[in-house]
Amino acid sequence: SLGDFRKLGRMGGVTLGFFLFTTMMALTIGLVLTNLIEPGALLSDTDRAILLGSFTASSVMSNAAEAPSMLDQLVSIVPTNPFGSLARGEMLQIIFFATMIGIAFTLMETKKAKVAVSLFESLNDAMVVLVHVAMKLAPFGVAALLFEVVGNTGLGVLIALGAYGGVVILGLLLHITITYMPVVKFYAGLPFLGFIRAIRSALVLAFSTSSSSATLPVTMEACESNLKVNGEVTSFVLPIGATVNMDGTALYQGVAAIFIAQIYGIDLSLGDQATIVLSATMASVGAAGVPGAGMLTLAMVLAAVGVPVQGVALIIGVDRILDMFRTTTNVVGDSTATVLVAKIQGNPIGVVSPEEDAADPTAGMEGRLDDVQPNPVDLDSE
Repeated sequence: SLGDFRKLGRMGGVTLGFFLFTTMMALTIGLVLTNLIEPGALLSDTDRAILLGSFTASSVMSNAAEAPSMLDQLVSIVPTNPFGSLARGEMLQIIFFATMIGIAFTLMETKKAKVAVSLFESLNDAMVVLVHVAMKLAPFGVAALLFEVVGNTGLGVLIALGAYGGVVILGLLLHITITYMPVVKFYAGLPFLGFIRAIRSALVLAFSTSSSSATLPVTMEACESNLKVNGEVTSFVLPIGATVNMDGTALYQGVAAIFIAQIYGIDLSLGDQATIVLSATMASVGAAGVPGAGMLTLAMVLAAVGVPVQGVALIIGVDRILDMFRTTTNVVGDSTATVLVAKIQGNPIGVVSPEEDAADPTAGMEGRLDDVQPNPVDLDSE
């Protein structure tokens, strides 16, 4: 979407570097909390044995033995057969190949590249529609899974799931406080509560839709109208952030991987947890900004450390609630990166005060909507 790879430059380097740093910070916070609290250990041995059911210790050890090392995983990022990687769902290889193809398109003549880019954009939109269709059906499947789990194991499993959800939410709050707040307050020079109020419309939409992509237009409006950020910065940073910056998703995947490993009784070494950081960082980059997308990429993170991917079924029942919180965190991160880049670029920024908002009808987001009139839609016209 950049159109010119050279546009990455300073702005792109700061943006991508900030997103990478905050993603790794989120993962670190999540892993530390999960290791300290150990929500998976709250299940009794009896409940755990019933919950695991047909998964025997030998199959778990077999999965762990087959887990690739970190060096092997780094080498295997470059696919020998991109179409084979697509068929097998190897996300790291797919992301690498897609990135290289994207760079190649930006280096080609615009007229020639535009046809292929438009095709991929249409395919992406179609996949987003399919995800939304799947998420419409998901509540019925989730309800069935919860009924089965609770019916077979009793209420004990809900205590562990509640603790797991609490760890994720606590980690997200700590990430916002430790990572985002100092950047906004001390570098950008904005009051953090004022910053949150300025983007509250985007946060409400993110919380209700669980979709960074659906929230993107509102986030751009909030940053431009309420934080005085230049449109060039918002149009560059925020679309990239809606796709690449998935701190909440990364933190949740790290917590989920450790939690599921604790349920299965698998002890993950420091090397395994470092692999989780690498895998979850790449997986969060590859996760679409639509509801439930993080659940799809979690399977890759589990496979990277030899944890049975069937363990996803243990946590899917509470995923939608947690998705609302982690999407909100992602939007806070995107907005933080926007004010950071604007400050580095030398653009004047600031929180629009209530007085400025009242004195200038064009200030604030409501000014954009005053002249908007509804247009009738003729359903009979072609």
